[in-house]
Amino acid sequence: MASEPDQGGRARYVAIITDGNGRWAQRRGVPVLDGHRAGADNVKARLRDAADLGVRELTVYSFSTENWTRSAEEVTGLMRMFGERLDVETPELKEEGVRMRFLGRRDDRRVPSVLRDKMDWAEAETAAGDRLTLFIAFNYGGRAEILDAARGFQGTTEEEFRAGLYAPDMHDPDLIIRTSGERRLSNYLLWQGAYAELVFRDELWPDFGREAFEESLDEFEARQRRFGGRGSP
Repeated sequence: MASEPDQGGRARYVAIITDGNGRWAQRRGVPVLDGHRAGADNVKARLRDAADLGVRELTVYSFSTENWTRSAEEVTGLMRMFGERLDVETPELKEEGVRMRFLGRRDDRRVPSVLRDKMDWAEAETAAGDRLTLFIAFNYGGRAEILDAARGFQGTTEEEFRAGLYAPDMHDPDLIIRTSGERRLSNYLLWQGAYAELVFRDELWPDFGREAFEESLDEFEARQRRFGGRGSP
């Protein structure tokens, strides 16, 4: 799988840091899990927009290695919600031609075995999808990914190292979008995002609609990418 980012035009490989679910819930005076549900609904909506807009791969940050530090109630609720979403949405995404792939430490003992089984099932069920690939970063951390790949690395090249990443078939993102007004990567796709263009949006993730998505893609398209070279004068 080629790892070179797109050289120009509309972004084909897009990653999103879906930040702001908790603040969205807090501002509305509702439980934090309601914010996560609204965020999951928005992932589904923007996934369909991505397919319409010519995106070939969409990667979303679902649960980080640092999120285990949240309250036991929130973590348990998230695990339950992930499983329920997979049950309902996997057949729908299969019908729509979407391939699902997960990247992260799914074999972590803290991940419920029933959820691991559902992730395996979702990947197998949607393996033939050719319209768009949805990569879900679950129990994921960029530093953890690099450390895990380095443990078994015996090669000499970047491509050989890439083969040890969680999803070596994933293209490097052309564009990384972060919502909620924060201006950082938060340990997300540190290897793959080396040359990604970054767009930061003020909307909390559940409020990030199609118009904001299109504006982010337009901002990417207006930039000149040099990849260390001089580019055009």
